[in-house]
Amino acid sequence: MNFPVEMARTNKMAIINCRSGVARVLLADAELASRLALKTILSIAGYAVSGAASAAEAIGKLDQGEYELVLADLRGESEDAGPSVLAYARQKEFRPATALVTSKMSEAVKASDEAQSIHISNEDVFHLLDRVAALISRRAGRRAARKLGQLAPVLSWN
Repeated sequence: MNFPVEMARTNKMAIINCRSGVARVLLADAELASRLALKTILSIAGYAVSGAASAAEAIGKLDQGEYELVLADLRGESEDAGPSVLAYARQKEFRPATALVTSKMSEAVKASDEAQSIHISNEDVFHLLDRVAALISRRAGRRAARKLGQLAPVLSWN
């Protein structure tokens, strides 16, 4: 996997309004290979990534910490595991951005018992990082709008 670090640095613009200065991402993926690959890509791009191999583990991590983004691909566990984790995440007070991810890797591994190598093209990495940055930025915008809405009565000049 080879992609320019400069592209990863540009996505740090999405890391706004995070207490630690780094956006926290929870990646719930039942497939070890795709979980590790995505975790590596996101970590290199500057995100703090926690991984979970099951819905139960992901829910436990959501109960223990705050995340700006929750990504789930738990089809290896069950068809509804990923959507269930995202629904649970949306109910949390910190309201993370959420997205279902589908990795071509998990499909390739299932199709071939002896997957020798996994290829991630640069275009896929750039698209992934752009989508992650957009999701986190949109979440930050919604949070700011809610806070401004709460402050509106206090800030009125009447």
